[in-house]
Amino acid sequence: MSTLKDNITKMIHHLPEDATLEDIQYHLYVLEKIRKGQESIKNGKGISYEEAKVRLSKWITK
Repeated sequence: MSTLKDNITKMIHHLPEDATLEDIQYHLYVLEKIRKGQESIKNGKGISYEEAKVRLSKWITK
């Protein structure tokens, strides 16, 4: 399992050389949201794939 520090280090190495502080902040924000989502799923608070499809179908038109 990767540590938070490992994930941040990988993220920074994948950013372009001209990345701004705002770019880094945004990517950190996204990493934190992903971490919280994974934690929620681990604690049984997620929704099924089928439920996600139903919810998204209200937003996405074909």
